[in-house]
Amino acid sequence: MDVGAQPVSRLRGFSLSDAAIRRLLLVNAAALVLIVATGATVRLTGSGLGCEHWPGCTPHHFEPKSGHSYIEFGNRVIAFLTILTTLATWIFARGHRRLAALIFFGTLAQAPLGALTVHYHLNPWWVLSHFLLSIVVLTFAVVLASLSRPRAPSTLPRWMPFVGLLVGAAACVLIFSGTLATAAGPHPGSTVVRRLWSFEPAVYWHVRATAVFGISFAFVLAYLVRTKAQQVRGALVLLGLLAVQMTIGEVQYRTHLPWWLVLVHVTVAATVWAAVTSFVFSLWRPRRMP
Repeated sequence: MDVGAQPVSRLRGFSLSDAAIRRLLLVNAAALVLIVATGATVRLTGSGLGCEHWPGCTPHHFEPKSGHSYIEFGNRVIAFLTILTTLATWIFARGHRRLAALIFFGTLAQAPLGALTVHYHLNPWWVLSHFLLSIVVLTFAVVLASLSRPRAPSTLPRWMPFVGLLVGAAACVLIFSGTLATAAGPHPGSTVVRRLWSFEPAVYWHVRATAVFGISFAFVLAYLVRTKAQQVRGALVLLGLLAVQMTIGEVQYRTHLPWWLVLVHVTVAATVWAAVTSFVFSLWRPRRMP
């Protein structure tokens, strides 16, 4: 049963309306994008060992003592608040409790994963796993938010949702190759972070993954515009985000990867992925327009 099908969700006398639940689900997804940004800040500033212990920064002092430790500890605080948000989502999204539980436990798993990352002195594979787990959990959160919206009958041909899956698969390759490129990149202030692979080959494959995704998405977009399907709005939003992301990527490459611009690129990448997930899901389950 959809979240939207329930008039009210209750917890010991406390209730949320359908509209409040939908807002909570959107906040949940936004928080999971934010944690990607703060995690990338830790990676790009070389602050991963700013707190050499977990959950406190030192064995005897919980609070941070330096710039790097403030960045790392701040990321942990945001992660804690995100866990609380996903817990609230699990409690109130009763129509899809299993999916909401996956989001909560996936977010909760970031805590021991962070402890292992620090324990192994920022091994690049552990660092990489942080981002990829965040992307998986974000995917579930966007799907859950989409499920809360009223459903409309589909006017698309049966083959179109499967083409959408190809677009989603191409986006997966795009995200993974971009993650490798970031992990391989020489970023200022991150000398303590080991690189993963070589930067130029990583960028080579990332650019080609971008081309494959762009071609497949352009085909779907052209069909939606020609048929004036309701999904064209989401497709145009995604197109705008892609244009911004590609511009940022080109500028950061030509300006020798300033860490703050790489951070913007990573954050927008998470936003693009959320938009891709929402768009592909809309091809399978169209939203009833207000």
